[in-house]
Amino acid sequence: MHSEMFEPTIPFGEPELMRVSAYQRYLDQMKADTAGNRISTRISQLSPSLQADLLRFGQDGDESEVVEVLAACVRHGKRVTIHLQCGARVVPLTVFAQERLVHCPLAMDELAGKHLLELRVMHVEPALLRPPGDPDQALVGAEHMHHPLGPLLWELAMRGLRRELLPEIAGPAVYRVAPGLDLRSIPISGALQAAITRLARQPATLRDLADWPGLDRERATRLLNALYLQSGLIVSRSHPDAVRDTWF
Repeated sequence: MHSEMFEPTIPFGEPELMRVSAYQRYLDQMKADTAGNRISTRISQLSPSLQADLLRFGQDGDESEVVEVLAACVRHGKRVTIHLQCGARVVPLTVFAQERLVHCPLAMDELAGKHLLELRVMHVEPALLRPPGDPDQALVGAEHMHHPLGPLLWELAMRGLRRELLPEIAGPAVYRVAPGLDLRSIPISGALQAAITRLARQPATLRDLADWPGLDRERATRLLNALYLQSGLIVSRSHPDAVRDTWF
């Protein structure tokens, strides 16, 4: 874990977080109270477009990966709170997509370090909190609990559970790094930095990228997902190399 990506959180003591068992009882009761509804209460309060996006990942969204849900929230530019199972506790992660910030009561080096591979999405709902600078200061969370969104997305893409391309960039395609992509907040070196520099100069398919020094198919896939989540990936499906690509 590159803990230097995140500003250190001042130790204010262990946050009071709900236990998974209690939160699951709450969710089960919500389902029972709304039995027969076509769309789960898990996402029923979200915008129709975001609902449709999340429903692609499985009925009721129970199998959604964290990076999939975050990608959908960023793509639609919505402020949402994602309740994550993190060990025996539930961590509310509020995403301010347009401001490129997250609010989390748990330190980022713990959430994205110790617990990255065990995070599970339990519930998604519109955010109640407001981003820093909002006129309603009563709804703005504590300053030390706000963190940049970009490094978290990068960590989830590069080290999380997902090993396949996100649906929006999957299939026959040629990829290139978008001009002006700023990755200064993310420490990248070695083969990844070389691949990003090369991808800024020349387009490549996933097959091409997987053969570059220091990469294989999984690492290339993760890199493309990470660049996409930073809004730094150009995807071309009409490029001649994409049309000829039969790897899929």
